[in-house]
Amino acid sequence: MPFTPFHLGPGLALKAVGGRHFSLTMFGVTQVAMDVEPLVHMLRGDSILHGITHSYAGATVIALAALSLGRPFCWMALAYWNRIASLRWLNGLRVSTRIGWIPALTGAFLGAYSHVFLDSLMHADMRPWWPFAAGNGLLDAIPVGWLHLLCLGLGVMGAMVLVAVFVWNKIAIET
Repeated sequence: MPFTPFHLGPGLALKAVGGRHFSLTMFGVTQVAMDVEPLVHMLRGDSILHGITHSYAGATVIALAALSLGRPFCWMALAYWNRIASLRWLNGLRVSTRIGWIPALTGAFLGAYSHVFLDSLMHADMRPWWPFAAGNGLLDAIPVGWLHLLCLGLGVMGAMVLVAVFVWNKIAIET
C-alpha cells in the first residue's frame, strides 16, 4: 500500500464493529510505526523495502512498542483534538483522552497484523511468516486495484456506521 492511508479504511470498519473496545487512534499510530521501515529503505534507495517489521513476528514487536510508546502519544493527540473541538464550538466531537488497555491492545495488534496481511497481498518482497517460512503465498491473491477499493469501501462503510451511531446517540440524549 502507498503508506498508511489505505490501511485506515479497515481501521474505520473495525472501530464501527469494536466500538469502545477498539482504539482507532492506537490503530493509526501502529500503522505509521509499521511504515517507518519501508520509508527508511526508500530513502536509502534499497531494492527490498519490506523487511522484518513486515512479518507477523516483527509486527508483534511493533504492536508492543506502540503500546508502550504510542499510548501516551495518543493521549496527547486526543487532548489536542478536544482543545480544537472546544475552540470551534464542536463540543459534541470531544472524546475521552484516556485509552484503556483492551482498546489499546486491540488497536495495536489488529493494526500491526492487518498491515502485514494487506501488504502481503501486493508486495513481492514481503515474508509474512519469517522466520518460519520464506515465501509469500498471499501475493497477488487479489488484484491491487481491488485491494485498494476494498480498503476504501471498508473505510466509507465504517465512517457511515460511526456517523450513524454518533447521530443516534445525540438524538437519544436530547430526547
